[in-house]
Amino acid sequence: MSRTTPPTELSDAEISRLKRIGQRRGRRNPAKVPARLARTSAFAPKRRGLITDTNYDRLYVVPGHSIVRVAGRELGSQHRDALYAVFRLEHETVVLPDPNSAVHRSRYLRVTTTWRELLTSMGLTPHVNNVTALHYTFEDIKKVVVTVYEGDHMKLLEQHKQGKLPRSPGRMGNMLHDVEWEGLQLDSRVVLHYGEWSANMVFSAKLVSLNADVHFALASDYAKSYWPYIDSMRNHTWVDEERLAQLAGRDLWGPHESASTRRDFRSKSRKAFDDMVRAGGLKSWRVEVRGVGRHKSHRYHYEHALNSQMALPLQPPPDDAASHPASRRANAA
Repeated sequence: MSRTTPPTELSDAEISRLKRIGQRRGRRNPAKVPARLARTSAFAPKRRGLITDTNYDRLYVVPGHSIVRVAGRELGSQHRDALYAVFRLEHETVVLPDPNSAVHRSRYLRVTTTWRELLTSMGLTPHVNNVTALHYTFEDIKKVVVTVYEGDHMKLLEQHKQGKLPRSPGRMGNMLHDVEWEGLQLDSRVVLHYGEWSANMVFSAKLVSLNADVHFALASDYAKSYWPYIDSMRNHTWVDEERLAQLAGRDLWGPHESASTRRDFRSKSRKAFDDMVRAGGLKSWRVEVRGVGRHKSHRYHYEHALNSQMALPLQPPPDDAASHPASRRANAA
């Protein structure tokens, strides 16, 4: 929600959306995250061993939700956390004239804060060492160009594998435009501008409201990959392991996976669901084994511990209280 009255360059519809976002969240100090960045595998479920090569280029696909290309370096859990902390803080709208046009203007969202407030919002100890780590995390994010595509994910993947530019609508940009700071002390002033792409997601109300308290309380990097999707899908009470693998940037039945790596993935997933219960996001969960033989799959049923997610654009939620009653039972193991 903006601290100031939106400028006259915004249309009445845009002003109405911004007010609606701010007034009907239903969560205590949530992170207001672009849906494409909540339901994505663009952030690897790890903090170490990330690929830092500037030639890094990968297409991340979560069918039906996001097709995101990341170029510049690999992003991990710490980068997702830093962005969610920024999205969680209040912002103001800034409209800047385009020096090359007398008509066009660029709109940014500016967050004015301190290192202490950023660390506190992430549940981290306010310490100068954490300030330094967060500074380098923002530096990493600035190196990355994100492209979000629209269209058939199978065709886009095939074109990408052939080394061709996907022939579909898309938008390229940085998640953060500028990061300025007066110093690296805890109470030093920090000013961050959303990238134009991120700002446009806010102005068009393509947002989801995530319970950031739960997210930052999670210890498992796999849980950090799953929770934004689970918390943003307000009417769902189960998720298949194929979708969880997509959120973690993996293909369970692809050439790089084996029976051993699948067992390891399922072990990490069980620990992730336990972590979501410990953090207060879920009341309970259980796993259902589906099919027989080598290609049997797992479905994770869960009961959300929090109020229903308010997705945008806002629609009256259907009555799904009776859906998947079996999901109300926990896995005691």
